[in-house]
Amino acid sequence: MSRHSSIAVVSLLSVLAACSFLPVTAAEPISVGDSDWPWWRGPNRNGTANPDQDPPLHWSESENVLWSAEVPGRGHGSPIVVGDQVLLATADLESNQQVVLCFDRNSGAELWSTVVHDGGVKPEGRQPNEKASMASSTIACDGNRLFINFLNGGALWSSALDRDGNLLWQTKVSDYEIHQGYGASPTLWQDLVLVSADNKGGGAIAGLNREDGSIQWKRERPKKPNYCSPIVLQAGGKDQLVMIGCDLVTSLNPLTGETNWEIEGATTECVTSTVTDGGRIFTSGGYPDNHISAVAAFGKGGVVWRNNTRAYVPSLLQKDGYLYATLDAGVAMCLKCDTGEELWKGRLAGTFSSSPVLVGDRIYATNEEGTTFVFRATPDDFEELAQNKLGESVFATPAICGSRIYTRVAHIRDGRRQEVLYCLGTK
Repeated sequence: MSRHSSIAVVSLLSVLAACSFLPVTAAEPISVGDSDWPWWRGPNRNGTANPDQDPPLHWSESENVLWSAEVPGRGHGSPIVVGDQVLLATADLESNQQVVLCFDRNSGAELWSTVVHDGGVKPEGRQPNEKASMASSTIACDGNRLFINFLNGGALWSSALDRDGNLLWQTKVSDYEIHQGYGASPTLWQDLVLVSADNKGGGAIAGLNREDGSIQWKRERPKKPNYCSPIVLQAGGKDQLVMIGCDLVTSLNPLTGETNWEIEGATTECVTSTVTDGGRIFTSGGYPDNHISAVAAFGKGGVVWRNNTRAYVPSLLQKDGYLYATLDAGVAMCLKCDTGEELWKGRLAGTFSSSPVLVGDRIYATNEEGTTFVFRATPDDFEELAQNKLGESVFATPAICGSRIYTRVAHIRDGRRQEVLYCLGTK
């Protein structure tokens, strides 16, 4: 196990990365396997897993658990799976550290643990929402390096590590004024790491070089609280970096940060990551206005349709011209992409923060109380396939790859919260 916690080295790297704008060598191509889950919302960035797999339909603490590993501290970021490694971020308020952890994919044994920030974890002044954590971002991996965002010391920092856990660089993206918290994950696109830091103090979205963390482009954002991750979509015939929230739907060139188009089409505070059917971009938010909306991918067509459905935290799924949602209040829903027509609703239970994952024609959706509902992705009617209970508190979205489910849950044991990383598969 290696542990890196030198504040002096981190500070020096931060200064060098933030100040360097010299030309750098292009990063190598992104290389991850077909059976990997390398970043937030999976290989396609839309919550859709490889359909050529068969993850379990049923599990419990004693059924179809291949391994489990205790996770120190607390975090709501999802696990990622690359090669023989499972990785996730956590924050320990007692030690005042933010950490990246690495586990063996086959056994669950801890391979290494790296302190990314030593100090600065406990927020001063306004405290985040009780459902927030100080490690709610999901790691992204390009095959050789790991990238993670942490809110620390009143600022948003993006950091890179190698696959052995060595800290490579660290860049301050923006000062950050807490309203609810921070949970946006980095997106990898060609040679860049795309990061966002929307907040009431005036945030930014930026493209950082994957090799050294130097800022290649940076755009100021409105002084409004917002929580969504930057997502690159193939929509309207080209690659678009889409940001929703701050009362806008914004499309940027992911390589330069230049504006493709921008319209009023979302509410102020959004959490979800956008999806597309190629011709429309689907947004959702929950404050001050509940909504799901479809926006023309070219921008010029504006808002195609909009309703007042509250899909605030869990992101949407799109399959074959239909939208599937798990609403915060515990309702599954299917809508037509072209018109927004509601085709069915199905009552689940509980409150949802975790986003659903699509595997073939199955949708896996986990509520905050630890129950996962599996139901059919079909426009015909709501068809529940299974319910599974594991843990007492779940906010992270599972990774599903190689016919296994990697899920981060919390148990309440003797009045204490203990997070556990599970690998679920058919024995």
